[in-house]
Amino acid sequence: MEIFREELLLKITTPVYVLVIGTELIWSYVHHKKYYSTKGILSNIYLSALNFGLDILVRVMCLAVLGFFFQYRFATIDKSLHPFVYWFALLIGQDFMFYWLHRVDHYCRFFWAVHVTHHSSEEFNLTVGFRSSVFQPLYRFIYFIPLALVGFEPLDILFMYAATQIYGILIHTKTIGKLGPLEWFLSTPSHHRVHHASNIKYLDKNMGMVLIIWDKLFGTFQAEEEEVRYGLTKNIETYNPFIMVFHEWISIGKDLKKGNSIRDKFMYVFGPPGWSHDGSTKTSSQLRAELRAAQNQPK
Repeated sequence: MEIFREELLLKITTPVYVLVIGTELIWSYVHHKKYYSTKGILSNIYLSALNFGLDILVRVMCLAVLGFFFQYRFATIDKSLHPFVYWFALLIGQDFMFYWLHRVDHYCRFFWAVHVTHHSSEEFNLTVGFRSSVFQPLYRFIYFIPLALVGFEPLDILFMYAATQIYGILIHTKTIGKLGPLEWFLSTPSHHRVHHASNIKYLDKNMGMVLIIWDKLFGTFQAEEEEVRYGLTKNIETYNPFIMVFHEWISIGKDLKKGNSIRDKFMYVFGPPGWSHDGSTKTSSQLRAELRAAQNQPK
């Protein structure tokens, strides 16, 4: 029975997605906002289909790995005795582990090459929530191993990830403003607009899926203040299906020819995005430092 929960979740959420996306699309058209484009929607569907297909292919492997560690768990949680505590604790734990997965995806170029597809859209609408990091299913489950070790069942872990993804998709919108006190602890549309921005001030901020408290605790929080520019600091400016998935890997290959030392080559692959041995490109931290320095200069 438990294995069909995600299928049931999909059946429930599909009409919800159709309704909210259709509503936002019509609202955008009526108000001449141009939030959507046909090519943008099609590219988001394409990337989502690739991710979903790969996710299905590796699902057995993910469950097997989590199941292996679950047999060595150092705690047993009776979810039938305390179901609310079990599921609430799993929500918190899963969101915490996703924060670190997401943070590594932003700060290590090897994983950024996977995640960048999600950020490459210059539009921001509900369909961008489906613009998935295609190869993330190959390693995402590794971050959930600690949850298995503390006693959460593998199927429950994957189900909770699917459930939190629903919320994560619905905050990809420009039609909802700030949400008052909810901004203190939830990842809101406002917080997530910042996450998708290419403004230097906003780069690599607001990594939480459901909760924003992790960003506030670990120094990656930024409130929405200035107008958001969506996309990358250097946009790919193409809907070529191959380039959308592999453009950062191609850039890594080119950069590996630049550095002479082993350290240079290592940093071009595993260092932060934007790192360069000669300063020709900058990381988000370097760009922010330069911006602060420029702002502090006397006029």
